[in-house]
This record gives sequence, C-alpha cells and structure tokens, in this order.
Amino acid sequence: MSARDAVFPAGRQALYEKNRYSPAIRSNGFLFVSGQVGSRPDGSPEPELEAQVRLAFENLNAILSAAGCTFRDVVDVTLFIVDPASKLEPIWKVVGEYWGDAPHPTLTGVGVTWLYGFEFEIKVIAKLPETSAG
Repeated sequence: MSARDAVFPAGRQALYEKNRYSPAIRSNGFLFVSGQVGSRPDGSPEPELEAQVRLAFENLNAILSAAGCTFRDVVDVTLFIVDPASKLEPIWKVVGEYWGDAPHPTLTGVGVTWLYGFEFEIKVIAKLPETSAG
C-alpha cells in the first residue's frame, strides 16, 4: 500500500477534489479521517444544530464504511465545537446516538470560533480491520 492510499465515500469525490484534500488516508493499519461536518451534498451547512451533528456522523460513517470500518473501529476522536458552552449539551445528546457501547474511543474536545459556517466537526482515527489494513 502506498503511503497515501485515499478513501472516498460514494458520491462526494468531486467535493473533496474541489477543496483539494482526501476524506481519509489508509496507512500502517489505521484510517486517518479528515474532519467531517454536517454538510449537504453540495457542501453547504445543514442549518439546524442537531441535524448538522447527525449529518456529520452520517458523512463520517460513509467514509468509515468505504474503508471497511464502522464507528466501533474508531480509537481516537477530536471534536471541534463553535461556542461549546452553549452547544455541548445538545451536541452530546446526538453524539450518544452514534457512539455505541464502552469501551469508548479517546476524546479531545476543542472550542473554536469558526468552522467555515459549521458549528460542529468530528475528526477520527480508526483501526482498520486486518483484511483491509494492507
């Protein structure tokens, strides 16, 4: 496997090519996933916060699936939240719908002032299943 084996979810490759980055890279048995936001197919933000978080997870899950993974394979999570003091509680309710059972992945939460029109972003590292680790 090359050092930069990119993984693209179905139907969104043009969006990633336009913005010049890979949604995920497979390397040394791990999947490094770019931050995912609640973007619609055209790249625009889902306006309602909880729907935006759900869409971010759906976009993340599409990438994980394209690499032969699920959220159960995720070992590390970084969350970026605009105004976490007011938004963490409603976001965390939605996160629980996708998080699954313990043991949970490691977590780093970062409060930010700007996410290109979004309020939530999730970035993960997953362990690839042995059959797709390369």
